[in-house]
Amino acid sequence: MKISFERSGGFAGLRLSALFDTELLPPATAAALTRLVEEADFFALPAILPGSPNAADMYQYVLTVEDEMRSHTVTASEDAASDALRQLLQYLMRLARKR
Repeated sequence: MKISFERSGGFAGLRLSALFDTELLPPATAAALTRLVEEADFFALPAILPGSPNAADMYQYVLTVEDEMRSHTVTASEDAASDALRQLLQYLMRLARKR
């Protein structure tokens, strides 16, 4: 599975992005990412999860996940993400910061 992750916005407007390939990651990390994608039901999410128009300084995420048979991109505001999607995004942020 390949994952493209981008976070932008927030108070400082900083951007964080990274690309991940589960075949190149340690097995435990790859398994965790696969589990989090499945728990978020990522491929069933709508392409856009807009946030509240009154929520200033929220982070915006663009996440693309590709597996052997499909590719899906979701653009989500921080306040619109489900708990499961939020867990996936937080895990990806930790990984991206380590790079």
